[in-house]
Amino acid sequence: VQLQASGGGLVQPGGSLRLSCAASASILSFNVMGWYRQSPGKQRELVADMSTTRTVNLVDSVKGRFTISRDSAKNTVYLQMNSLKPEDTAVYYCNVRLFVPYADYWGQGTLVTVSS
Repeated sequence: VQLQASGGGLVQPGGSLRLSCAASASILSFNVMGWYRQSPGKQRELVADMSTTRTVNLVDSVKGRFTISRDSAKNTVYLQMNSLKPEDTAVYYCNVRLFVPYADYWGQGTLVTVSS
């Protein structure tokens, strides 16, 4: 399975970006799909994920600002990011995971820079 992430870029504080992750297979084949991020010197952290039953999990720091969604017809997962802050600056990675048998796939990452 290949995941192609896009949509990153430079945005001013308070701005918005939408990240997209296009999968080469049906995203409904996986139990969970989501977005992680990694800042320099920090560990990769979960930002948001969604199960096939649409249960959503968001890290506290993005609640009320970020939204995860999917378009199963396009095999694409989105991360809408609003009210961006400098601390949101990171490389964002999309991920899909299957529990049985276990499989874990990552996109190549897309850089988001929030700066004035």
